[in-house]
Amino acid sequence: MTRTAREAPHHRTLTCYTNYGCRLPECVERKRAWARDRDRSLRAGTWQPLVDAAPVREHLQRLMEAGLTQQAIADTAGVAHQSISDFTHHRGKRRGLRHRTDPEFAAKILAVTVDTVTAGRVDATGSHRRIQALVAAGWPLLHIGRQFGIDEQRPEQILRVQRIFAATRSQVYTGYEWLQHQRPERHGVPKHKARQARERAASNRWPTPRYWTDRMDVIDDPDFEPLYGVTKREIVAQDAHWLIVQGRLDRASAAARLGVSKAYIDHAFRDHPQYAVDVAA
Repeated sequence: MTRTAREAPHHRTLTCYTNYGCRLPECVERKRAWARDRDRSLRAGTWQPLVDAAPVREHLQRLMEAGLTQQAIADTAGVAHQSISDFTHHRGKRRGLRHRTDPEFAAKILAVTVDTVTAGRVDATGSHRRIQALVAAGWPLLHIGRQFGIDEQRPEQILRVQRIFAATRSQVYTGYEWLQHQRPERHGVPKHKARQARERAASNRWPTPRYWTDRMDVIDDPDFEPLYGVTKREIVAQDAHWLIVQGRLDRASAAARLGVSKAYIDHAFRDHPQYAVDVAA
């Protein structure tokens, strides 16, 4: 029976080599470098063996009982999300909970407190727009996560929150600067997946990287409203709605204020009924 190889969630630690059988040249070299460091430390008598993982697991449990998510803990500690879940969830029939861990990793987790997690968050508007622009360019969210070097589910999660860690924002900004100039089909994205990503962006009116090229001074501004994919008729319908409801004008007066005919407003309301207002002419 053929066994399907699992894909590593990331390629930044030894996990992909040891747990997923990854043999990318850079990952093999990372493994060899780790072995060389271990051998040097053993000869020097400074090697630190693995320590009991129970204190780390108990600390994680307390943090999660306080309402913190594993992703928030991982972001604060500067470690991969998978490395957190290894302490809290069984990894299949052959691999149970982690019972030993690296001292340095343990120190990172034990240093995390509720206060350190909730501090240091920033507005996510710019990150939302960069991720959405990449989707508009044909990058599926899962592929964006892989290219950013973060958990593949993370971009979807970022789009659902209003504030993120500064370190996460930095990862998105750095990844976007490179990825916006790349064609997804040349980096392992199937054509039909790229097409689906573009269709998703179009249905949500997510601007493309080209749109933001001349607007980088406002891409992070939450008060700036991109009018990407919005027609003149829809803008007139929005403005007419506001003038009629808030300004208490009739349609003829609203039309004169907007420099269009009353018939144009009627057509705008017909095409965009969500803005239509039933008032006298």
